[in-house]
Order: sequence, then structure tokens, then C-alpha cells
Amino acid sequence: MGASLQNPRGGGGRGRGRRKAYTPMAEINVTPFVDVMLVLLIVFMVAAPLLTVSVPVDLPQARGSAANADQRPIVVSIDARGTIFVGDSAVELGNLVALLQAISQRNTEARIFVRGDRNLAYGRMVEVMGTLSVAGFSRVGLVATPAEQARR
Repeated sequence: MGASLQNPRGGGGRGRGRRKAYTPMAEINVTPFVDVMLVLLIVFMVAAPLLTVSVPVDLPQARGSAANADQRPIVVSIDARGTIFVGDSAVELGNLVALLQAISQRNTEARIFVRGDRNLAYGRMVEVMGTLSVAGFSRVGLVATPAEQARR
């Protein structure tokens, strides 16, 4: 009399009897990764300009190889009154670059030592260092007396 409406495969209809096989998700959520990378990019973009120094200084080393004897440094001295000397001869700030280029034969890698008097105005020293930097000289060092010798 009555007809049965069961699934011919068995299990009782509407998929109740079938188990769905587990399939792993093959997608990776990259949103947190991108967020971290953007934060790091911003941190490095802000920090990079702070790491550069505008005035190159040749720092002394305690242990190092001997300096090249055939390449003597050019010594620029500034006395307490602000007068600039190259070697023993006085020179005006406007003529400083031309004289240094002539002495170094236009070699911007020539070593230049700047000696400034203790009582010299800081602005004058920065003015000379800036002039050397703009001229392209990259190996500029400041000369100072060691603390042990200064006390004697």
C-alpha cells in the first residue's frame, strides 16, 4: 500500500547518512602579514634619515693599519680670531676651495684635517666644514688634543 520515499543509496534522505569528507583550506590569510610589513616600512622610512650624519667625520681607530705614508693630509687651521690657514699661509673662506682643489689636484678623496682653536666660535667652524662638504671633500677629520695631554 504505502510507497517508501527513501534514498535508494540508503541512509535516510536529505544526506543525513552521508559524511562529508574533510577538505583542508588551501588559502592563507595574508592580511596580518601585510599589516606588519607596512608598519615596518613606515618605521624604517622614519628612522633612515635620522641615521645619516650631515658632516662626515673621520673617526680615529685604536687598532688599525698604518696610514699611507705617501699621502699626507692637508691641514686647515682656524685660530681664535677666525682666520683660516692652509698649512702656514692665511686664506679667505671664498678662496679656500680653489686652493684645496689645487693642492689635492682636484682629488675629493684627499684627507683634510681641520684644526680649530678652543676659543673659536662654533659658527665659524661649521661654516668652514660646510664649505668643504659642499666642495665635495668627503674625508674631512677634526683634530683634537687627547685628554691626557691637555691636563699637562
